[in-house]
Amino acid sequence: MYNFQVSDMTCSHCVATVEKAVKSVDAAAKVDIDLGSLAVKIESDEPVERFAQAIEDAGYTGQLRT
Repeated sequence: MYNFQVSDMTCSHCVATVEKAVKSVDAAAKVDIDLGSLAVKIESDEPVERFAQAIEDAGYTGQLRT
């Protein structure tokens, strides 16, 4: 499971855009986005770097939480 902090999500449109970006990497990924805490949790076997790049390409800043 990967946990990202995406501090520049501000609305439901942002959530949908980030989810679409994640699904573009792995359509079968389980994605849980909490706008209130700006958290994006991703369950996938794909490398974390691919998700980080997809979130950035969508126009957001995703910081991996360790």
